[in-house]
Amino acid sequence: MTTGQDLLELSPVMPVVVIDDADDAVPTARALLAGGIGVIELTLRTPAALAAIERVAAEVPDIVIGAGTVTSPDQAKQAADAGAKFLVTPGCTDAVVDACFESGLPFLPGASTVSEAMRLAERGLSALKFFPAEASGGVAYLKSIAGPLPSLRFCPTGGITVASAPSYLALPNVGCIGGSWLTAPLATRDFATIEKLAAEAAAL
Repeated sequence: MTTGQDLLELSPVMPVVVIDDADDAVPTARALLAGGIGVIELTLRTPAALAAIERVAAEVPDIVIGAGTVTSPDQAKQAADAGAKFLVTPGCTDAVVDACFESGLPFLPGASTVSEAMRLAERGLSALKFFPAEASGGVAYLKSIAGPLPSLRFCPTGGITVASAPSYLALPNVGCIGGSWLTAPLATRDFATIEKLAAEAAAL
C-alpha cells in the first residue's frame, strides 16, 4: 500500500474508532477483522490512542491500522513511530501536510471546501478525507464538486450512518466512507455486535 488512493480501496467503510482503554484495542480490531473489515482508523483523541495503535500493529498484523485526527506535526511522527500504516487528518494546514509527507506513510488529508481540495491537489494529493461530511453538505456537495474536480476522490466522514452510507458510496468520486457507528458497542465492550456491524458494513 503506497498511496492515498490505495487506502480508499481497502474497505467500503473505514471504521473511525475512539479508544479510551488500550486494552480494548486488540479485541476491537479482531472483531472488525472477523466481520470482514480489514482496516481501522484509530483516532488520536484520547491518551490511550498511541498505545492502542502499538498493540494493534503488533498483535493484529492482518488489519491495516491507521491514525486519525492527526492535527499536529508531532502527532504524525508519533503515530508513525507507534506502527500506524497510514494517517488521516481532519483539516490541511501546511505544517501537518508536510509532516505527513515526511512520515513516508500514505495519508488522507481532510478538506471541506473546494479551495482546500484544490490546494491539496496542487501538492499531488488526489485522495482526500471530506470532513465533516454531513455538516459540510453531504452527498449533494460531493455530487456538485465532481464536475470541476474530476481527478479527486474522497472518504467522507462525519455524521454518516448505515442508512445514509449507500447514497455516498454510489457517488463516482467516493472511494469509501468513514463510519463511527461500527464501534458504538465499544462502550459496553460488546465485541460480538461490533463483528456483526462490521459484516453488514463490509457487504455495502
